[in-house]
Amino acid sequence: MTAVEDRIAELGLTLPDVVPPLATYQPAVRSGSYVHTAGQLPMVDGAIPVTGKVGAEVSPEQAKELAARCALNGLAAVKSVIGDLDKIVRVVKVVGFVASAPDFTGQPGVLNGASELLGEILGEKGVHARSAVGVAVLPLDAPVEVEFLVEVRD
Repeated sequence: MTAVEDRIAELGLTLPDVVPPLATYQPAVRSGSYVHTAGQLPMVDGAIPVTGKVGAEVSPEQAKELAARCALNGLAAVKSVIGDLDKIVRVVKVVGFVASAPDFTGQPGVLNGASELLGEILGEKGVHARSAVGVAVLPLDAPVEVEFLVEVRD
C-alpha cells in the first residue's frame, strides 16, 4: 500500500472499488497535471445508503457522512487514473451538490464531510477551494454529490 492508503486504513476506512458510471462518462479523466473526477455519489457496495432531501428525509449529520463517502469514492476514481495516490500534489477544488429541502441552507456544513476527510487523509495536500451548491434533485435521489480537481505528478 502507499502512504495515502496507509493513512486511509489508519482512519479505519477502506478505499472502495471505483463506482461504475451510471451513464456515458468516465469516473475520472487526466489532462496534463490534473485529474478531474466525475460527480461521485455516496455509493456503498453498489447502493446509496440513504436517499432524499437534506433537511427533510436526510439529516445534515447523515449528509455530512455521505459527503465524506463521496470523497472516498472520488479518491478511488483518482487512483484508477494515476495508479498511486501518493502522486497527488494537492486537491485544488471541490464542488459539492446537496439535494436540499426548500428551506435548508446548511450546504457548506454538509460539504465539510468531504473537505474534512480529504484533510485527514492528505494533510496540507487536501486543503482546497470549494463550492457548495443546493439543488432540487440529484441522480438516484442521492442527498449529495461531490466532484474534485486534483493536481498530480508523474
